[in-house]
Amino acid sequence: MKKTLIIGASGHIGKMTTKQLLADGKAVIALVRDKNKLADICSDKLQIVEGDLEKDFSQPFADCDQVIFSAGSGGKTGADKTMLIDLWAACKAVDYAKSANVSHFVMVSSIGADDPSQGTETMKPYMIAKHMADEHLIRSGLNYTIFRPGLLTDNNATGKMQTTRPGNNEDMTINREDVANTLTYAVGKSELGGKIFELFNGDKNLADILN
Repeated sequence: MKKTLIIGASGHIGKMTTKQLLADGKAVIALVRDKNKLADICSDKLQIVEGDLEKDFSQPFADCDQVIFSAGSGGKTGADKTMLIDLWAACKAVDYAKSANVSHFVMVSSIGADDPSQGTETMKPYMIAKHMADEHLIRSGLNYTIFRPGLLTDNNATGKMQTTRPGNNEDMTINREDVANTLTYAVGKSELGGKIFELFNGDKNLADILN
């Protein structure tokens, strides 16, 4: 059975994606630091693996067909954790996936990762980390898809999005649940390989914007 490895499965987006894939009948390997954070999810198609992204976490890659990297250091950490998780752990995940011959690697990046020099001084370490991780994936030879969401919000999903960057900064937002919907949609769609999409709230269906 094909399995999707979700790295960062206890985070907001990762957990929603895990639940959605399981609801669709897909097999999921959830890589988390603390399995208790997924104690509310019960499914015979879910395998929970505890791992530390700052150490060797290669073990679950041998059993998966696809990878979603949705881990992040979080907004309350410093530049050190940003480098260790958003950059170094992401790069290690790419290398592990390549060694395991994973068929599709989906990276959750960020708007601004294309040009970190345009970011604020506070955000530059994060943007640089995302940029370098994306570049490592692009050059890896893996079949990849990179999603760069705008400012994340906790509003309910609308199912309507756009990949065209809005002209106003205040409109560059996307609901976390809609990002999870996008990741779920991308699983199994190898035709999305080699593509990068920015994601914002909009008025179009996923099938219309992801092609």
